Amino acid sequence: MCSQSCLPGTRKARQKGKPVCCFDCISCAEGEISNQTDSIDCLTCSKETWPNQAQDRCIPKTLEFLSFQEPLGIILWVFSAFGACAALAVLCVFVMYRKTPVVRGNNIELSFLLLLFLCACFLIGLTFLGKPTDWLCQIRYPAFGISFTLCISCILAKTVVVLMAFRATIPGNNVMKWFGPVKQRSSVILCTCVQALICIIWLTTKPPLASYNSKFMSETIIVECSVGSEIGFWCVLGYVGLLACLCFLMAFLARKLPDNFNEAKFITFSMLIFFAVWVTFIPVYVSSSGKYMVAVHVFAILASAFGLLMCIFAPKCYVVLLKPERNDKKHMMKK
Repeated sequence: MCSQSCLPGTRKARQKGKPVCCFDCISCAEGEISNQTDSIDCLTCSKETWPNQAQDRCIPKTLEFLSFQEPLGIILWVFSAFGACAALAVLCVFVMYRKTPVVRGNNIELSFLLLLFLCACFLIGLTFLGKPTDWLCQIRYPAFGISFTLCISCILAKTVVVLMAFRATIPGNNVMKWFGPVKQRSSVILCTCVQALICIIWLTTKPPLASYNSKFMSETIIVECSVGSEIGFWCVLGYVGLLACLCFLMAFLARKLPDNFNEAKFITFSMLIFFAVWVTFIPVYVSSSGKYMVAVHVFAILASAFGLLMCIFAPKCYVVLLKPERNDKKHMMKK
């Protein structure tokens, strides 16, 4: 013998031009083991297992998903909870000061609905944390699409009301009778029903399901939600984007109307932030994988929801809480 025995975790490689008893001991390749001394070949572990450090036996892979306990998950659920509390706090302020001109002059009913739906958007982010299951995946994406559709529909209705209100000041123009409170609520419901129909078709044809991705050569199995139908997923996103484009167009047309009654400037800016977040989100989402893909999705939800909350409601809260002298009818009628 001219070579020492090969230990488990390695295999024999014969030395060319030398007797059979002369060989080198080579470590098994990634994903392979040898559990005997002087093994000629290494064995490949199954998809659900991975070699231990000594590469002499296969052990179960660890499951990877964005959990509530890890630092990234903690940061995201803290911001989700903070956003929901902030939306509820603004709602409480509006309820307390509902009879003041600033609150009453900006479509109080749609403002209340928008704040409730924004609170729902923040809480939807929590459904993206934790181990995915089939039912959680089937709730996650439709809830995300419908909640943002409700928000954008409310903003769209508020913008149309601003445009119609100033057209109604033209003598002989009774356009506001066609867009009263009932019509406003109906428009929000109608826009949301279209999104709900898209989600129902998606769920009944090829719904999202939890999948265990072990195709990557690593010691972990990525537990993720496969979207099922790619067309369904992009239709949900596309419909939200379409409503946002309509909202931006309406707000842009109304941006030069009298300031004290006009939310259009704030809505225009909020829509620009919304577009910036989601245009950035799409390429990052497509190029990510595993829990980082989920984190990008949650971040986009939170960033766009915070953008809507801050741009539309922060200026009103500033006047209501810090500048009460500007919250009177005389000041509102200056412009």
